[in-house]
Amino acid sequence: MTGKKNDEYDPKHPPLTTGEKAKFAWYVGRMAKRGIAGESVYQGDLEKKVDRLLDGARERAEQNAKKK
Repeated sequence: MTGKKNDEYDPKHPPLTTGEKAKFAWYVGRMAKRGIAGESVYQGDLEKKVDRLLDGARERAEQNAKKK
């Protein structure tokens, strides 16, 4: 690891704000907890929330990339 920050926009991994990182961690933790309960437990609601979070980050990053 070089320790340098990559400023290039990657649509698969958009940069997240601190609040988005916290929400992402919360949702992943809840999905893990449900995963422990069993494979038949519904997780679609949390997956949709994570997808919306990443879509919003992607849109913001694209707008910021256009401004530069």
